[in-house]
Amino acid sequence: MPKKELETANRPDNTAFTQQRLPAWQPILSAGIVIPGFVLIGLAFIGIGVALFLTSRNITVLEMDYTGVETTSDCYKCSAGTLPNCVCNLYFTLNETFPGTVYFYYGLSNYFQSYRKFGASRDDNQLSGDTYYFTSPLAVCTPYQYDVNNNPIVPCGISANSMFNDTFNLYQLVNGSKTVPLDGRGIAWWSDYNIKFRNPTSDPLRNAFNGTVKPPFWSKPVFELDLTDKSNNGFLNQDFLVWMRRAALPNFRKLYRRITGPDYASGLPPGNYTIEIAYNYPVMSFNGRKKVVLSNVSWMGGKNDFLGVAYLVVGSLCIVMSMVMLIVYAKFKFPDDV
Repeated sequence: MPKKELETANRPDNTAFTQQRLPAWQPILSAGIVIPGFVLIGLAFIGIGVALFLTSRNITVLEMDYTGVETTSDCYKCSAGTLPNCVCNLYFTLNETFPGTVYFYYGLSNYFQSYRKFGASRDDNQLSGDTYYFTSPLAVCTPYQYDVNNNPIVPCGISANSMFNDTFNLYQLVNGSKTVPLDGRGIAWWSDYNIKFRNPTSDPLRNAFNGTVKPPFWSKPVFELDLTDKSNNGFLNQDFLVWMRRAALPNFRKLYRRITGPDYASGLPPGNYTIEIAYNYPVMSFNGRKKVVLSNVSWMGGKNDFLGVAYLVVGSLCIVMSMVMLIVYAKFKFPDDV
């Protein structure tokens, strides 16, 4: 083919798109646009920051450490891990009403769930209910893939094996001990419960786990995590789902229960309380700490002063920069801009 015909054949179509003739708009940023723009953005950020900061300051949070490091703590007897089924009590007093729906969290410190090997050591095929992987767990679960007798572990991996297993009961000390009801329904993410995790289709559920063993650090198999609620077992157990949602930072808290009941619908009334703790989870070996947290929430979620402060700082910087640009423009403006 002649060179001229070859060039014609390879030529793009004569359209506005291929020949780059589409209309375009290029903004011309002048001082009259940039300076007022910075002022408006700064005022908007400051307004949002004030709203977030004041809302956060109105959220009530009560944190109590129960690691048992201090000899005066009732949990000191349990911290060494030598007493089986150790139970301790944590007492506290509310001088005024703890308003709103109160959420009960447990917290851990110096615990790195974000560590890569920790997060990768799980078999998502197991957790989605695929029974083939019950008998043949993935190698990423090592060293919790098989037990010493070569029986497959379900659920396998470091993440599942390290599941938090302290339990709590809350009592109000009035005319004896009055149980404060704790509701564990719906504490996990909707996507985890309805999409990401699945139980095998077996009735009864325990039949799907024949030939497997529980993780070494667990006291009971996954299909018996909640003996009071049949639907709250297996990989759809709410506490299991909350634990498997990994935290990004080494100091974190996870939702344990909501405080419910007609006597506590508007919050916890003033008075004396005790938390009965079944102390099972060891943290002393890695210098960790354990705590319980009581908190209410607002439209912005839990208490977070940083978010409001960040908006205030950015908004203030925008106002300052607009003033600096105004001074510079007034002093060094070009004749064409007059």
